[in-house]
Amino acid sequence: METITEIIGQINGVVWGPVMLVLILGTGFFLSIGLKLMPVLKLGYGFRMLWKGRKGTGDGQISPFNALMTAMSATIGTGNIAGVATAIFLGGPGALFWMWCTALVGMATKYAEAVLAVHYREVDEKGQYVGGPMYYIKNGLSKKWLWLGTAFAIFGMLAGFGIGNTVQSNSVAAVLEGTFGVPVIATAAVLAVLAAAVILGGIERIASVAGKLVPFMAIAYIGAGLIVLLLNVTEIPAAIALVIDSAFTGHAATGGFAGAAVWAAIRFGVARGIFSNEAGLGSAPIAHAAAQTDDPVRQGVIGMLGTFIDTLCVCSITGLVILVTGAWTGGETGAALTAAAFASSLGWGQEIVSIALAVFAFTTILGWSVYGEKCVEYLFGVRSILPFRLAWIAAVFLGAQAELDFVWLLADTLNALMALPNLLALLLLSPVVFKLTKDYFSK
Repeated sequence: METITEIIGQINGVVWGPVMLVLILGTGFFLSIGLKLMPVLKLGYGFRMLWKGRKGTGDGQISPFNALMTAMSATIGTGNIAGVATAIFLGGPGALFWMWCTALVGMATKYAEAVLAVHYREVDEKGQYVGGPMYYIKNGLSKKWLWLGTAFAIFGMLAGFGIGNTVQSNSVAAVLEGTFGVPVIATAAVLAVLAAAVILGGIERIASVAGKLVPFMAIAYIGAGLIVLLLNVTEIPAAIALVIDSAFTGHAATGGFAGAAVWAAIRFGVARGIFSNEAGLGSAPIAHAAAQTDDPVRQGVIGMLGTFIDTLCVCSITGLVILVTGAWTGGETGAALTAAAFASSLGWGQEIVSIALAVFAFTTILGWSVYGEKCVEYLFGVRSILPFRLAWIAAVFLGAQAELDFVWLLADTLNALMALPNLLALLLLSPVVFKLTKDYFSK
């Protein structure tokens, strides 16, 4: 087992290494230039379409708004709390700047993913709209690329049980036991029952729950963060200046912070930014493919908002709270660092972070169940849907109680492997994205 773990660890170091980070950022930059910076320039238009998208117009199962909320239920999670803190602990304050850069180009990537997902989606045997990287590879590229779609579906199916299921339920059980003394078995049972109540209802029920829970939890967390920032408002200018300066000069050791060079700021900022918003991994377009819309571009401008909200809003709140309170020099990392930052100003930081982590992780379980289900359906047909849902619910219960170091490592590796076929497809199909965008905005 140690040998297998070591081999997978080496693979993980390659797939999440500099080449992958450059590939993801490079694809986003290429799409941004090809779209003439449209995702940034049309940000306001995207929010107007999101507001109008509360009710769908066109074919599909869920409203454009709920499609975005379903995608965001999977992305807003532990990366926004523990991931940001880890990036700052390992890369210094400058890591936050590189997270912002990742989000700016990632908006173009998410836009392209959603456009292609709707443009190349199919209707399955149950009359449900299905799409995502495996379908735009299958329907947009020649048959010689068909194996790429199959590879993506296999990676997505397997990664989901780890990064989108067992790892999340395990995190919830650990944080509720540590903060509130809730027995792990009780958390496992409740999580499994709640997941079953939602997931067995299919994407419509998942989207309905996500459409209510995601905005509430995001607004509540941002609100708590803004209170901390208001209490430390005089420190905000210095914190922003520190972020920008550290991004290009690195930061020396101070307090409990060990110090970090510029490369560390770039590496951990980009890596954690991608982990948080999933731009380029190919997961979100699976949800957007089910949107009730009559135009791929309209869903695309809604889809790109996920990266903006996830990283430029939620992650920024976490990062700035950590910096303005000075908690980043205390030697803590991960969720403990974020909790210390909130507690320094509000006094109940541990409870805020624990509840936020629990809710974020639960919605990630819901969102990733959609991704895993569609990957399984692509591979084995609609008959596989119910067995998959039952297996997913069982994994939630078992994962909460298990030791998951190996599962985490394997799932993280498979998660990166999802990006390879998706990024290649985005580059090959970029002319389609550019043409659809030009035609839409020229009307």
